[in-house]
Amino acid sequence: MRDTVELLEAIGRDASLRHASPEALARALEAADASAGLLELAANGDGTALTQELGLTKMQTEHMSQTGAHEDEEPEEGGEEPSERTDEPDDAPSA
Repeated sequence: MRDTVELLEAIGRDASLRHASPEALARALEAADASAGLLELAANGDGTALTQELGLTKMQTEHMSQTGAHEDEEPEEGGEEPSERTDEPDDAPSA
């Protein structure tokens, strides 16, 4: 079996493979003795087997729990929220 990463690199380098139909890509990968995971991804768009084959783990997190979420909070007494941000440059081009 050819190395899956090498086949992925070959697909990236070859425009005819990059823009091939799923069926044509699957045939080309089958002829190159690609792994079952790569064939499944090319033919059906299911990357589960390839993800497991490569040992990849999902590194995505839900960001709403990571942010402050202070939109509904009232400003502290005696303090006012600034009406404009002062740290952003003006939109006018400098001459």
